[in-house]
Amino acid sequence: TVVMDNFLFVFGRILSNSFHPRLQRAIGVGSAFEGWSPREKDVVYRVLVPLDPPPGHCFHLELDTSGQLPGRNFRIRVEQVCTCLNEQQAENMLCFLHHSEEELRRNQEISFLHTLCTGNYLDVQKTARWFYQLVRAAWVALPQSHTWDLVLPPPYTRSCKFKLTRGQESLIFEILFGVRRGNSDVFASSQPAECFFTPSTMWPESHAVAEVKFFRHIASQAPQDSWHLKCLHLLARALVSIDFSTYILKTIVMHLLNTVPVSRWCRSDFLQRLRDSMDYLHSSMDESCLDHFVVGNHGIPQEIILPPDVQDAQPPNLFHHLTQDPATYTRAMSEYHLL
Repeated sequence: TVVMDNFLFVFGRILSNSFHPRLQRAIGVGSAFEGWSPREKDVVYRVLVPLDPPPGHCFHLELDTSGQLPGRNFRIRVEQVCTCLNEQQAENMLCFLHHSEEELRRNQEISFLHTLCTGNYLDVQKTARWFYQLVRAAWVALPQSHTWDLVLPPPYTRSCKFKLTRGQESLIFEILFGVRRGNSDVFASSQPAECFFTPSTMWPESHAVAEVKFFRHIASQAPQDSWHLKCLHLLARALVSIDFSTYILKTIVMHLLNTVPVSRWCRSDFLQRLRDSMDYLHSSMDESCLDHFVVGNHGIPQEIILPPDVQDAQPPNLFHHLTQDPATYTRAMSEYHLL
């Protein structure tokens, strides 16, 4: 994440006197930072950038109860708060609540309520476009700009993707955004729900940070010759040409890592752990039930911090869709046998 640290340092200078969200240090998530990847080439370095409200503002996470989207989803309501008695007044900051619009417009940058929000809610698409402009403006100030070329495609709707190239070498980045739930490792994030259209003011709950911390916990416990990542890598590689989610196999391996001692993932146990993974997948498909690893898991390592409502929740069934349509179940079983 050195590149992202450099970007965020420059962003901090650009945004120092603005009333846009404050960007916190990027957190590497996903397979590249967990130590495995379904591909040898074109590895995507996915990072999550936590957003904090600027002075004079606060975020409120509102859980969506409509039931129209799978999983848990939030809207992020942005509120302006009084700063009249705040020491920031010494810096000539005007209170958004107690100064007139004319005064604010004449003497102070406008609130991001008017730029990155739809109504009073933080808008994912507007945030992604704003971040895209920041990347383009900041690139020339980065030391990497002297030796790398930046390929910045048009803004994506819910993330910012770019590629750095140097001769035959390339690095691919995808930037997601999120608001932390309290002091936990769970975020309301810009990553969309799979296979569903996600409205621009909806931020699905993400457990990606908790999952990468779980893999780090396992790495700290595992012997040096542990093959648990090789097991996951091989299973994921086998899925490249099959329409089957790598997240399913990752979930299965996480469940096994939480129950099978890490001392039993060495090279001599490799084939047995592969068989365990495939048996777990087969039995889960037979029962059309695969519990989410993080949600509702009271056996998760203590250093992973979950909000009480996440730890005590009923774990979502990742195979719920198999119960809805016999054709879907038949197709999934066919892909299992192909795998």
